Amino acid sequence: MDCQLANQVILITGASGGIGTGIARQFAAEGAKLVLHGHHNRASLARLERELSGVASIVVPADLTKETGVKKLFARAEERFGRVDTLVANAGWWETRDVPLQDLSLRQWRATLDGVLTSTFLCTRQFFRLVAKQQRGNAVLIGSTAAVFGEAGHADYAAAKAALAFGLTRTLKNELARLAPHTNNYCGGRINCVCPGWTVVPRNEAKLGDAKIIRKVTATMALPKIGRPEDIASAVVFLSSDALAGHLTGQTLVIAGGMEGRMLWATDEVDPRLA
Repeated sequence: MDCQLANQVILITGASGGIGTGIARQFAAEGAKLVLHGHHNRASLARLERELSGVASIVVPADLTKETGVKKLFARAEERFGRVDTLVANAGWWETRDVPLQDLSLRQWRATLDGVLTSTFLCTRQFFRLVAKQQRGNAVLIGSTAAVFGEAGHADYAAAKAALAFGLTRTLKNELARLAPHTNNYCGGRINCVCPGWTVVPRNEAKLGDAKIIRKVTATMALPKIGRPEDIASAVVFLSSDALAGHLTGQTLVIAGGMEGRMLWATDEVDPRLA
């Protein structure tokens, strides 16, 4: 099925991470033009740029918690391609340590909210300003199952992702539709959110090497398998396609094998070699 994304300009924040890289590869396979953002992981971003050397793309390092960084990113995109058709707001921040709320510092709380929520706000705001000129555009925000079920030891991250996945997405669907209105030949501006669960990415590599953790995690899933970046990327590409998802907006899609906030399998029923 043709997604009709060839030559569409896709701006992906956090393209240097495991999920971001998977998203970039999938859009590249669809023939899209790419604006690839990264900040801390410059080496991974450089590797991705080399891998996609045959694709029309630019790489823009920037700190998205700063307005100047966000303006730089979009200015470079407009300078190179003249527009941005889809924003994939994937960049975020995660404290690897489990920190109970009573031990959570105000500094960490603010850093996480800035890295997850403020960066998404700034990027989406800049994108909406561009959409107002273009009269077209759609966005996909990357949330987390922490937004849906919570995550003990990560109240900062869960709170930020929940705000993004629900309050922000469901409010902005109404604003975006007015900036890029529905016409006879255009579906209208759309915004949706994808919430990945546990995914095989470098950040989780150490934990996913432990069979006990795999059993514990997959015991909450109807499909007891850890997600792969391509699972997330396929959903993002689908939601970005006006041809396939033209009547979908304001939705939060959980990509986590049917995860629930309860145990679905006894730990000894799951084979970690198949997860």
